[in-house]
Amino acid sequence: MNRIARACLAAALSAAGIACAQNFPTRPVTLTVGFAPGGGTDTAARIVAKKLAENIGQSVVVENKAGAGGNIAAQHVANASPDGYTIHLSSVGPLTVAPHMSKSLPYDVKRDLAPLTMGMVFPNVFVVHAAVPAKTLKEFVELAKQKKGEITYASSGIGGAAHLSGELFKQAAGIDMVHVPYKGGGPAMADLLGARVHMYPAVPSTSKPHIDTGKIVPLATTGSRRTAIMPNVPTVAEQGYPGFEATNWYAFVTSSKVPREIQEYWSRELVKALKDPEVVAALNKHGLEPQPGSAEELSRYIESESAKWGRVVREANITVQ
Repeated sequence: MNRIARACLAAALSAAGIACAQNFPTRPVTLTVGFAPGGGTDTAARIVAKKLAENIGQSVVVENKAGAGGNIAAQHVANASPDGYTIHLSSVGPLTVAPHMSKSLPYDVKRDLAPLTMGMVFPNVFVVHAAVPAKTLKEFVELAKQKKGEITYASSGIGGAAHLSGELFKQAAGIDMVHVPYKGGGPAMADLLGARVHMYPAVPSTSKPHIDTGKIVPLATTGSRRTAIMPNVPTVAEQGYPGFEATNWYAFVTSSKVPREIQEYWSRELVKALKDPEVVAALNKHGLEPQPGSAEELSRYIESESAKWGRVVREANITVQ
């Protein structure tokens, strides 16, 4: 094919893509979540899906594909039909941690997934069951040292934000805890409430109702500053571990095979939904701070987070079980 023919083909494909985007979508859209119902990702997805559906004039169905710390959903989206009708709210684990834990990961973040926009950024909160004889972070560390290897902590999956924050704190405090992974924040919280695990680095939104009833006790938040939803709960850094920070985040992606014009459509619509005052208020109520931005900004952020958490994975020797 000569140069003129290639140019003509490219122009034709671009025109077709623009025409497709102008008529898109014409049927319901699926927004996948990599964790079980009831967790922070699921909550955030449903808040955004409602506004998104109002704006685009089509139903947006939230589909939970739990397992492997969110990797199953990421693989599903990577392999989904490139028609643009499947988008995904992913998280720090599948996008920046999993590639460092497994050489046989069934998807490649750079090759198979296209960034759309950052969704939300927030800290986790270390919470314990009320029956645990520790009401402060200092008391919890002392308890863990007394019961070396007996204290358990839950997570929403291997390599997820809760797991990583737990491992970071183990290193910082010099304690030994046993990691218990679940298929999402909902099941993890259920076992914490049932006193089947001692501690859980939880999402503020799912833990606050149980904190308010006294069923669980907050020890510390994991961000660089206190969160507005729990202003009286000090950070880990404030309690003797300066520099400690383990920020959680959710981001929207789709298959890289989706036409560029459709990717750009979703970036625009998602940013619009995330900036809507109703959505901002609803997310803030759950301790989630929306941070919409460009696809390029998200791509760069994923790169920086991958480098950061790759070091943690190697130092903690985290592997897929």
